[in-house]
Amino acid sequence: MSTSSPPPGPLALVGPGRMGRALAAALTAAGVEVEGPLGRGGVPTADVVLLCVPDAAIAEVAAGLPVRPGRLVGHVSGATTLAPLAPHEAFSVHPLMTVPTGGATFTGATAAVAGTTSRALALATTLAEAVGLLPVTVADEDRAAYHASASVASNFLLTLLDGAERLAASAGVPRERLAPLVRATVENWERTGSAETLTGPVARGDAETVARQRAAVTERTPEELPLYDVMVERTTALARRGGR
Repeated sequence: MSTSSPPPGPLALVGPGRMGRALAAALTAAGVEVEGPLGRGGVPTADVVLLCVPDAAIAEVAAGLPVRPGRLVGHVSGATTLAPLAPHEAFSVHPLMTVPTGGATFTGATAAVAGTTSRALALATTLAEAVGLLPVTVADEDRAAYHASASVASNFLLTLLDGAERLAASAGVPRERLAPLVRATVENWERTGSAETLTGPVARGDAETVARQRAAVTERTPEELPLYDVMVERTTALARRGGR
């Protein structure tokens, strides 16, 4: 928990899904008095209400909350602006991480925070810091780009790894044997960035090896060929940007 700000007052959390349960546990452990997580039909009594509901339900749930002096209403969506929370004084806290069924530890992860007032933004920042998140302010007009970056870094990475897994399996190599390579790549990317980390035949300009790889993809997993071709093109551009 951050020592820069005291824990906020009582907070009602609406949405008993993975994120709601994980945040409720983390906030409670940080000394925050948490009401819930409540179901969508629950009636929160606290002056701070945090909605951990699907994006499509934010506006409806927010509209069902009475507007009263001093009340702040927030959400945990990455892509959604603060507009669906109007006319409440609004804030958002989006943990930049995945939350599995078994819960999550938020310490060290980033949180995108926003608020319609300085008070709301300060609360969002305090909530993030209370559970160990590192807050960064993301404006409404930047939310879609921010969330797209998260999808590429997490969801799309899994799509790429699925293709790698199936190619490896066709050669008798199990998925877990690729894991050290993936971990090392991500760790090196974290330290030095994409261009400096890049290795392999495309970075070396080894067209013969790339052609053999392409032939193998065509034979073993032909449905992945369009993606392979696009990735070779984008990797070539990355290598050139890095001065290869």
